[in-house]
Amino acid sequence: MSTPEPVETEESYKRYAKKINGLMMGKLFVIAVLMFGFGFGLVPLYKKICDLTGSNVLSTQESSASTAVRNSQVDTSRYVTVEFDANAQGPWRFRPTVNSVRVHPGELTNVLYEVVNKQGREMHAQAIPSYAPQLAASYFKKVDCFCFKQQTLGPHEARQMPVVFYVDPDLPTSVTTITLSYTFFEVGLPGQTASN
Repeated sequence: MSTPEPVETEESYKRYAKKINGLMMGKLFVIAVLMFGFGFGLVPLYKKICDLTGSNVLSTQESSASTAVRNSQVDTSRYVTVEFDANAQGPWRFRPTVNSVRVHPGELTNVLYEVVNKQGREMHAQAIPSYAPQLAASYFKKVDCFCFKQQTLGPHEARQMPVVFYVDPDLPTSVTTITLSYTFFEVGLPGQTASN
């Protein structure tokens, strides 16, 4: 489309401006329709590319149970029993909510410990883990644990605290039971200063 030549009179100029504005609106409308069509067509195109390359599954619902990805790090050929123990140094009630679990090495597991502050004041505490047998410590992998940081409990507060872990599949097969024990103790006792 060629642009009309501008003319000198005011009436001609208004017609020229109207024609130019009409052409611009038409071009912008075509661009908007093309952009909408491109955005609308992008989703099936992306899915097709993902299907061809076998990457980036969009959702777990789209993959059938037969093609579901399995964690190859889990050793399903054996079980390890993990026992839980708790020791409280101070005015706490501290215990695991389960005594033990049976897990496959490599399997992600979540357990809870429960603590109750029996004092009428705010208390700060820390948990320190220990393992039996001792060699299991390097194979017991905690992903999340209340022992990673100090806990602050209000007066008479009760709380459940998670431990998310897995047992390394490289754990020697002779080890069939691991005991995870926590000692929960108060830090920053009343009357203590930073120099103590």
